[in-house]
Amino acid sequence: MQRIQDAWLEIKTWADEALASWGLILLILLAILGAFGLGRLSVVVEARPLVSISNAAAAAVSEPMNLGGYVVASRSGAVYYFPWCAGAGQIAEANKRWFKSEEAAKGAGFRPAKNCKGL
Repeated sequence: MQRIQDAWLEIKTWADEALASWGLILLILLAILGAFGLGRLSVVVEARPLVSISNAAAAAVSEPMNLGGYVVASRSGAVYYFPWCAGAGQIAEANKRWFKSEEAAKGAGFRPAKNCKGL
């Protein structure tokens, strides 16, 4: 137990001496680095584009979605998707085949897409 106390006193003495001689320099260095970091952060925040909702109405009506449990498949494909899945967006409008339910799509010989969540 005495060795632990001796080691602790030695560490404490070393730390007190280090802080006494280098403490002010370290404090100034930390203040400089903090100011530099805050300056860099303010440049990043100012560089962000402002958010605008002026075109929100036009964007909202650009693409109507078929609701009510519809699924879509490509006439030349073998899988069906929900309309919000990425694969459904890649199907050309002329090649889209709509179904009222998943069962109807399965009955027509299509299988669910593996990358569309919920199928």
